[in-house]
Amino acid sequence: MDLDDLKRKFSFLVDHPETQSILEFLHDWKPDSWVLLYLLFAFVVGFVVGRYRLSIVRRISAYQNRGEARLSSLLMSNFKPPDYHLMNHITLDLPDGTTQIDHILVSRFGVFVIETKDYRGWIFANFKQANWTQVLFRSKYKFQNPILQNSRHVRAVQNLLDFLPPDAIKSVVVFTGKAEFKTEVPLGVYTRKSISNHIREQSAEVMSLNRVQFCVGRLETARLAISKQTDIEHIQSLQLRHGSW
Repeated sequence: MDLDDLKRKFSFLVDHPETQSILEFLHDWKPDSWVLLYLLFAFVVGFVVGRYRLSIVRRISAYQNRGEARLSSLLMSNFKPPDYHLMNHITLDLPDGTTQIDHILVSRFGVFVIETKDYRGWIFANFKQANWTQVLFRSKYKFQNPILQNSRHVRAVQNLLDFLPPDAIKSVVVFTGKAEFKTEVPLGVYTRKSISNHIREQSAEVMSLNRVQFCVGRLETARLAISKQTDIEHIQSLQLRHGSW
C-alpha cells in the first residue's frame, strides 16, 4: 500500500453513508467533545502513518544482506534528520537498463552514493583495474572494481539531481566485513569504522534543508518499487549488459 492508496481509502471512508450519518450526529457536540474527538483522530492518523513507515523499513530490510543492514544501522545511528536523510536499496532506471544502489545519504554537505562490500580475507586492489582479487584461504576470486561499479550509480543520481554541482554527489565504497587490504587502499574506499569520520569531515554546506528534502523527494519518486520482481528485472538487465553468468 502506498500513500495514494491511503488517500483513496480515506476519501471512500469520508464519503461513505454511515460516515456521513456519524458526522451529522457529531454536529451537535459541545466544543469540549470536539477536542477529545480531534485528539482521538490525531492518534489514529499517527498510528496508521507509523505502521506504514514501519512496513517500508521492514520491506527494505528483507532485501539487504548482512553488510548492508549493518552499515544502514550505523548510518542511521550517527547521521540523523534534518541534516541527513538515509535511503536504502534504491533501483533507478538508466538508458541502458537499471542500476541498484545500496545506500544514498542525502545531506546539507553532499549526497553520498554508497556501495557496500561484505568481504573477508585478503583484498588486492588497484584504482584503475577493472577487477580486484579476494584471497580467502587458498582460493582466489575476482570481483568487479567497486569504484567503477559505483561510478554508474553516481551517474544515475547525477542525472536525477542535475541542478546540484557534480562534486556535490560523492562516491563512497565501504567494506563492512573482516577484509584486509594487502595493497594500498584506493581513494574513496573505507571500512565500517572509518566511514563515519569521513562523512563528518565533509562539513562544507552545499545545499539548504529545503533542497535536501527536494532531493529526497525526487529520488523517492524516481526509484522503482522495492520488490522481488524489481530485483529479478535488475538481474536480467545485468545479464544483458555483461552477458549470461
